Amino acid sequence: MARMHTRRRGSSGSDKPATDENPEWSDVDAEDIESRVVELAEQGDDPSVIGIKLRDEGVKGVPVPDVKLATGKKVTEILEEHDAEPDLPEDLRNLLARAVRLREHMAENGQDYQNKRALQNTESKIRRLVNYYRGDEIDEDFVYTYENAAELLEE
Repeated sequence: MARMHTRRRGSSGSDKPATDENPEWSDVDAEDIESRVVELAEQGDDPSVIGIKLRDEGVKGVPVPDVKLATGKKVTEILEEHDAEPDLPEDLRNLLARAVRLREHMAENGQDYQNKRALQNTESKIRRLVNYYRGDEIDEDFVYTYENAAELLEE
C-alpha cells in the first residue's frame, strides 16, 4: 500500500491477533464494558483513546484486550447506540486540528516551505475525507475552510 503524501512504500507495523473469541482471562460483562465506554466518551475521550484505556486500565481491574471481541460491537457502534458519538469522526477532527496548527504556524513563519507543503497535503486529505463523510457523518453542504475548522474545533 503506497502512502498518500510520501515517497515511502509499504505498511509495516503490528497487526491485531487473528482470533475470533475473547480470551478466558478477560471475562468482563459486555454491559459493564459498554457503560465504561459511554462514561469515558462523556469525559471527552476519543474512540481510540477509549480502546487504549480499556486495554490498559480495564473495567473493574480486568483488562479488555479487544472491545469488539468482548461485546460484538465496535467502540463507535456502542457510542452510536447510546447517543454519545462525537460530532465529527475522529480521523477528520485530528486532521482539522493539524491544519489549524499548521495555519497558525505559517502565519508567523512565512518562509517555512516544508510546513507550507505539509499544510497543503493535510488540507488535501481533509477534502478527500470530507467527500467520504459528506451526507452521512457531516452536513451535505460542509466545505472545508480554515475558519470552519477553527470554529468546529472550538465547540
